[in-house]
Amino acid sequence: MSAPKTTGNIFDAQVLRRILGQVAPYRKRFLMTGLLVLILACVSWIRPYLVRLALDDHIAKGDGEGLLTIFLMVVGLIVLEALLQFWQTYWANWVAQSVTLDLRSSLFRHVSRFRLKYFDQTPVGQLVTRHISDVDGIADVFSNGLLNAVGDILKLVVVVVAMLWIDVKLTLFVLLPIPVLLVATRVFQKAIKKAFVSVRNEVAKINVFVQEHVTGMNIIQAFGREEAESGKFDVLNEAHRAANIRSIWAFSIFFPIVEMLSATSVALLLWLGVDGVASGQMTLGVVLQFILYVFMLYRPIRQLADRFNVLQMGIVNASRVFHLLDMDERMPEPEPLDAQEMAQPLKGHIVFEDVWFAYQEEEWVLRGVSFEVNAGDRVAFVGATGAGKSSIINLLSRLYEFQKGRITIDGCDIRDIPLDQLRSSIGVVLQDVFLFTGSLEDNITLYDPAISTQRVEEAVRAVGVQSLVARLPGGLAYDVKERGVMLSTGQRQLIAFVRAYAQQPGILVLDEATSSIDPESEVLIQAATERLTKGRTSVLVAHRLSTIRDADNIIVLDSGAIVEQGAHGDLLALKGAYSRLFELQFDVNS
Repeated sequence: MSAPKTTGNIFDAQVLRRILGQVAPYRKRFLMTGLLVLILACVSWIRPYLVRLALDDHIAKGDGEGLLTIFLMVVGLIVLEALLQFWQTYWANWVAQSVTLDLRSSLFRHVSRFRLKYFDQTPVGQLVTRHISDVDGIADVFSNGLLNAVGDILKLVVVVVAMLWIDVKLTLFVLLPIPVLLVATRVFQKAIKKAFVSVRNEVAKINVFVQEHVTGMNIIQAFGREEAESGKFDVLNEAHRAANIRSIWAFSIFFPIVEMLSATSVALLLWLGVDGVASGQMTLGVVLQFILYVFMLYRPIRQLADRFNVLQMGIVNASRVFHLLDMDERMPEPEPLDAQEMAQPLKGHIVFEDVWFAYQEEEWVLRGVSFEVNAGDRVAFVGATGAGKSSIINLLSRLYEFQKGRITIDGCDIRDIPLDQLRSSIGVVLQDVFLFTGSLEDNITLYDPAISTQRVEEAVRAVGVQSLVARLPGGLAYDVKERGVMLSTGQRQLIAFVRAYAQQPGILVLDEATSSIDPESEVLIQAATERLTKGRTSVLVAHRLSTIRDADNIIVLDSGAIVEQGAHGDLLALKGAYSRLFELQFDVNS
């Protein structure tokens, strides 16, 4: 997923407007921060002016009392500026963190509604970069970029106006190196933008690599690929370092140029100023005031380069984040139903009518599939790997959208049922059970407040895993860690049954739910399946044909099409595809 390219101008108007639009809920505090920036810029000329007064009007005349007054004024001004700087920094960062909170929440909420096809095609590490690093880059625009850049520009304007007010000729003479500095700044800005885009791209690549390889570390170690994969990571790491060095190279050239031009301005000032003091046309206080102004002039210019970096990086980050927010990869939703309709549970009368489906265009996984499941019946799907069994249950929950045909539940097209209602009515137990970091109870309820602890305990008893839960330290409060690594594969499978039972769905889907279960656990699962499927429409996908003998209807798939369907005994009598599968499995198991 690539973000749109930003323009050469650091202030990309469209992106910048959208960045500023994020401040709307916090406009008052943002404006207060801007006011403090303005005040700090406007008072920046006062201290050099007080130094001039102290030198020309008090030290030269031996006025100790007046000098003390000037000293106290300078101290008071420093304290005032410190207080204003504190509140300006605090409020700017408060706004930045508030924007980060809102933007990151909006981005996650938006992406979580995307259809699964998008996640099939997008590396997880790339999405992690968008949610973490890129959003943080936008926050920097408010905490250390935009307002500070405005403040630096205002300070430059105030200082130049003050210098012109004192002596136009001397000011123009001192500003002679500025055009060179402006050209250098422009060249630096272009170079640093290119370097920073490269840095962000390399960061995204590293995130993708680390996420993928840490998740698959068991495969890497099992096949002894540690050194080979470390070598691949070294290549990415070297590219990231090279990108950062290119940005450092730009800094290492630009900052010495600023210092050199600053020294040149001071040298020109001293050359003209000393001559003016000697001829009596200028006072020593004015020369010192100008020297202080020159330092105040170049410091914001140098800081502006840093602000430009932050703004440029913010523009790049924002373009990526807004590009993701603008994407509409959500499953199309029907008009919301009223409360009474939403309260009606789905009974589970399922009909597939000539359904065609492909993950990629024209690469059909299902070809004209048609069948009917009466409410409360158990239907099983069997067939070789890749026959389309899992695709059918994916379509039933609208995790993917089919291209042709029609699917109805209780006579209503599933595309006319709100996704939340549809999916909350379907309980799923998959072959690869995913558990989240947290307690066992949270993984069963999935933080649904409607599922009480009492219902969880009832589900545990119904599935027959009381002994398993009792053995775990803390019972239901046991932390299963990331992806449930503290539990075995079989234990995770059992917990998935408890999760499905606790939700009390109208339709139950078991996708290869017993494929990773040991014989002892399978006995528990079979008993739990009987209880869970009783009086409930159940869709079973299984390789173990012994687990589906009692199904009301068994549908045999081959290359995405239905080749046989019927009861277990009837299919065996046909001596067709199902019979061959059964005999093959019997031979293997024997």
